[in-house]
Amino acid sequence: MRIRRCSILLIEPRERVEFDFDSLLAGGNGLRAERRWIALAPHLERECTLSADEVVLLGTVSAHEWTESAVLTARHDEALVDGLVTKGLLVGDAPESTDMRARDEDLRASHWHGRAAVTHAFGRWQGVAAGEEVRNIGIQSVLEMVERLGTPPTHFHSRSTREVRVTLPPPQPTAIDSMLRQRATCRNYDLIRDVPLSIFSQMMHRTFGAQAAHAVNAETAIVKRTSPSAGGLHPTEAYLLIQRVENVAPGLYHYHVGDHALEPMQTLSSDEALALAGRFVAQQDWLARAHALVVLAPRFTRSFWKYRDHAKIYRAVTLDVGHLSQTLLISATEFGMGGFVTAAINEVDIEQALGLETMQESPLAVCGFGWRAAERSRMEFDPQHAVWPD
Repeated sequence: MRIRRCSILLIEPRERVEFDFDSLLAGGNGLRAERRWIALAPHLERECTLSADEVVLLGTVSAHEWTESAVLTARHDEALVDGLVTKGLLVGDAPESTDMRARDEDLRASHWHGRAAVTHAFGRWQGVAAGEEVRNIGIQSVLEMVERLGTPPTHFHSRSTREVRVTLPPPQPTAIDSMLRQRATCRNYDLIRDVPLSIFSQMMHRTFGAQAAHAVNAETAIVKRTSPSAGGLHPTEAYLLIQRVENVAPGLYHYHVGDHALEPMQTLSSDEALALAGRFVAQQDWLARAHALVVLAPRFTRSFWKYRDHAKIYRAVTLDVGHLSQTLLISATEFGMGGFVTAAINEVDIEQALGLETMQESPLAVCGFGWRAAERSRMEFDPQHAVWPD
């Protein structure tokens, strides 16, 4: 069998400090530090604890050139080599290693930059109930947060003295300014009224639809959207969890950019849709009740096809998601609806529900929109009273 190291691997020295009563009795400081080597390999999607000998061994094996296993076992303890093959950090070409080798080769072929791949793979949540944590903390206002956390960095950042500032003329508001004043994150949704299909359709086409497409050849086209995208590649897909849209059954859908159509993926009851929405947005129940939730999931391979192993492209893909979310929320505002965008999501649960492969296509944020409720039961930040007149 031939062996090589997995394509992307970051090894983190991690330290955990715990109270140690025996240390205190012996005249120490009462603390015990546990130090471990942690291997972070995106093709595994789980952390591995390593011994110091395993760390050294991994440093001697190429990630690109194959080495005969007999050569490695002549230099290192055979049990160490076998253990690292079992963990998937060393990849073999034997039949029993087919699955692990395929996962590693898929990652190689996708052209991820190493540090970005580790950030993405190990920054994902599964089964997190952030909404419950917020409720348990019991903080109801910014003042309570300041009392709990201390004074935050200043809200108005200055880089000069007042005397040398160039005062700009007063702004002359336009219709866009008036509309932007109405944009506030919605936490109170009408649980009865549907979003009209005509409005829903216009919002989807305006935000995600192909405004134009130019054929480069029989297999390749350049697509124009209303939002900018690095290299004009527009990698972000829109998956919808629909709850209350006119003439659309509750369930999971994919938006087809070219055909301006919904592709059904799974039909759900109203209760099932709400429960799944809660899982998607980490049990932030004030967001889960939106009429439609939109999962923004970039196809990384589309951007990485051009920007291969590029240190900045993951950041650019993240910006892509931000552009689309802003367009969607402004569109909702124009039609008199509320909306939200959140990165506090359970990516793993979403991937499983939609059948996505983590390093190929994965959610970075979830948006939602719908009619606001007639009464405000949840706090919304609306200091200008543009949405909720007091």
